[in-house]
Amino acid sequence: MTLPDKGADPPEPPADMSSERRERGLARMSEVYGWEVQDGPGDFFGITVDHLFADIWSRPGLTLRDRRLLLLGLLVGQGQQDVADIQIGAALRRAELTPDELREIAIFLTHYAGWPSGARLSMQVEKLIGEQARQQQKTAE
Repeated sequence: MTLPDKGADPPEPPADMSSERRERGLARMSEVYGWEVQDGPGDFFGITVDHLFADIWSRPGLTLRDRRLLLLGLLVGQGQQDVADIQIGAALRRAELTPDELREIAIFLTHYAGWPSGARLSMQVEKLIGEQARQQQKTAE
């Protein structure tokens, strides 16, 4: 029995499967972030698109909104306010979460993530709600 060479690269998937997976991943990533995401260079970007968005964010069982709620809780708990900012903005743009729901999320998470994190989240939510309202007002004019 021969073992595979530990230094060998894994086999490449067939080009048609890989490109279909990349397209699915880019479409889901665009949906999650709320803006069009273009293909990018490098293995890290490829793994992110092909695995995280084409496979994980696309699994059945949870809605996009469900996944976003879980991610927001995790991000706030880890102090990842910059990434939470992206998710809150996308939730508002896609009308997945209302301003009142986001305010309630901030109150709820404050009691689990700690007061400083919750206060920061509350200010972040209000800032993004204001930005979204101004953007909608400009669009309406």
